[in-house]
Amino acid sequence: MTASELARDAQDFLRFKRAMGQSYLRGEFVIGGFIQFVASHWGRDGGVRLDVAVARWTARIAGRKAVTVGLEFGVVRQLCLYRRRHDPSSYVPEHALAPVKESHFQPYIFSHDEVRQLLAAATNHNGRFIWSPMFRALVLVLYCTGMRLGEAVRLRMVDVDLKRGTLLVQHSKGRSRIVAIRDDLVRELLHYIEARQQLLGNTHRPDPAVLFLRKDSSPLTVKSASEALRVLLRKFGMKPQSGRVGARPYELRHAFAVHRLTAWSVEGVDVHARLPWLSAYLGHLNVLGTEVYLKATPQLLDLASSRFEEHLHHARRPR
Repeated sequence: MTASELARDAQDFLRFKRAMGQSYLRGEFVIGGFIQFVASHWGRDGGVRLDVAVARWTARIAGRKAVTVGLEFGVVRQLCLYRRRHDPSSYVPEHALAPVKESHFQPYIFSHDEVRQLLAAATNHNGRFIWSPMFRALVLVLYCTGMRLGEAVRLRMVDVDLKRGTLLVQHSKGRSRIVAIRDDLVRELLHYIEARQQLLGNTHRPDPAVLFLRKDSSPLTVKSASEALRVLLRKFGMKPQSGRVGARPYELRHAFAVHRLTAWSVEGVDVHARLPWLSAYLGHLNVLGTEVYLKATPQLLDLASSRFEEHLHHARRPR
């Protein structure tokens, strides 16, 4: 196998993935890095056994998190599986080469007061590119829907149906979904869209047809939105002044999920029966991705413990 042959097969593989409706941009990045690794070690046309190349590429950086290695390995393994369709003898690495271990990462779960604090700061924000009506609407959409930051930033005007109270998230993680929103969020978005129209009139720029605009009427980017949110998190001490530790913008999604589960639990709802609902709403591929929120906060665990203790108290004693 040569790097040139891998590059050719990779293009076929990416066309196949995109024909199935997946953007596969992250996968393309990983595969490109793998091919570059092979080319740098054995040349574009130098032969190498694929099992050797995959093993050395997987172990190329010492001390990496097992979850990260496993996710990248999974992409290259998918490429190998695709190659086997045309060549039954083609090598496919075993999962044991890069086992995906359980992540012990604990997200920062915002309290309701912290969410209100962030919203108040966004409402009064006046930055060079980030303006307050847009920033307030963005924080509300993130917290009230649990959308990923990229999903919210990529919303187009045609994806927003305020008469029906829905937002359309298109082609995220290989699928699309309709997100229903409450009437109070509808009213907030109506106010923002009015301000958005005034902004376009003041800047005399054509409408880029995306929901969230920066102060110069250009489309909001994930990078600028993420940076603006991190500034607020550092301002209120939820994140250190430097480094990657502490709360992240993504934690608004975690807060939505945990607060929803906690509310159901307080109401006496069977949380496990509602998990598939929440899973579909969040755009998870399966309910396993949603179950992790059940142990994300001590409050949920305390509620579960209290319910179980109450159940035991009322249970009949054995004769």
